Amino acid sequence: MALLVRSLSCRTGPCWRQAARAFYPFAPPKTRPARVLSRAMASSQEPQPQGRPPARDAATSFDYLVIGGGSGGLASARRAAELGARAAVVESHKLGGTCVNVGCVPKKVMWNTAVHSEFMHDHVDYGFQTCESKFNWRVIKEKRDAYVSRLNTIYQNNLTKSHIEIIRGHAAFTSDPQPTVEVNGKKYTAPHILIATGGAPSVPQESQIPGASLGITSDGFFQLEELPSRSVIVGAGYIAVEIAGILSALGSKTSLMIRHDKVKEVKKTSSGLELCMVTSIPGRKPTFSTISDVDCLLWAIGRDPNSGGLNLNQLGIQTDDKGHIIVDEFQNTNVKGVYAVGDVCGRALLTPVAIAAGRKLAHRLFECKEDSKLDYDNIPTVVFSHPPIGTVGLTEDEAIYKYGKENVKTYSTTFTPMYHAVTKRKTKCVMKMVCANKEEKVVGIHMQGIGCDEMLQGFAVAVKMGATKSDFDNTVAIHPTSSEELVTLR
Repeated sequence: MALLVRSLSCRTGPCWRQAARAFYPFAPPKTRPARVLSRAMASSQEPQPQGRPPARDAATSFDYLVIGGGSGGLASARRAAELGARAAVVESHKLGGTCVNVGCVPKKVMWNTAVHSEFMHDHVDYGFQTCESKFNWRVIKEKRDAYVSRLNTIYQNNLTKSHIEIIRGHAAFTSDPQPTVEVNGKKYTAPHILIATGGAPSVPQESQIPGASLGITSDGFFQLEELPSRSVIVGAGYIAVEIAGILSALGSKTSLMIRHDKVKEVKKTSSGLELCMVTSIPGRKPTFSTISDVDCLLWAIGRDPNSGGLNLNQLGIQTDDKGHIIVDEFQNTNVKGVYAVGDVCGRALLTPVAIAAGRKLAHRLFECKEDSKLDYDNIPTVVFSHPPIGTVGLTEDEAIYKYGKENVKTYSTTFTPMYHAVTKRKTKCVMKMVCANKEEKVVGIHMQGIGCDEMLQGFAVAVKMGATKSDFDNTVAIHPTSSEELVTLR
């Protein structure tokens, strides 16, 4: 039996099991799933505490404690549980975090809705008789919210199936000798604690912009009960561009206000979206103009990390001047046993990045894969504008900076997608390939046009694998498609 226990304990390596037993030798016994039998058997051989009962404020211990029930935290907790760890997740809101509740998922539903609106303009050109179609915001909101609720339930069920405890409330670090958090007056601790609390939209202060509180953020966008008649979006990032495009396509008269190197310039896109490029020049008296009858003012000026209420100073966890938690390439903070992933770190604010980083961390901690870490190079991303933008790898300027101008060559093309062969409405598709060195290794691909959001993923694999221009040239094209342009570039 002793041999069996020893062999089972060594199957996933002694690193985290020994650390856990040294850290909490008297963890309270609980029912274990079959996959953590080895640790339960090993623990049963240890002496049990005798005499006085535990202190009233004693902390409940886990192998892995995750603060934040968003995409990164949930992915890391579930992977750790699969590897045999006893895990818990602290969350005060709906499971799924920003992405599921007020980000990627509901936004994509609205983007799909806007795309339907755009394609309706082409129905006559494709032979369909004109028909009057009226958009109902409330209908899509109800369906969208129901879909999000279904995802919340799925996340809840997945945690239950994985035997992961859900702790409801806000976590804050305490002054205990070992890393410990307090939630609703109860203490919880673990040899490994992950901070995955995400971020929240930035809002200007009233002292900076009088009336700023009258505006909403991207969170508030998903609470709108009606389509605004007149919208103003402030910002130039992907959130601002995406929401402005959605509102404009669905019929709201929309202005997108961005900082620019000119005092003021107003342009209109072919879809009717108004771009207001504004800046201030030192020493020059600012000029003012008015946009009247605005139903919806939306701030999309950036995001702040959700790190303020964690009492990070209790442990001395380092942050930058904006509150982002500083981590190394392995997601370690400066405090041993405390880690961070996702938006709270301020790097590559993308759901798949947080998920991948969280899973890599779990493998390092609970499978003893010491080199398990996320490679942050060549991460593909899409802006769901109209049409969408896809990009992976280095831009031309970044490639020149890295390899030298004489070692960089670009290939590009601009064309009208075949979808528009018979339509009065036209949108262009633009593609660019950035290559480096003599072998012309493809170090960047950038595109905008119909379908670019879906075609980028496969090309991202090629870039990640180190494909060259000749590899693309030797690939037979799929015709007629837009993606074939990338394997026929000259």
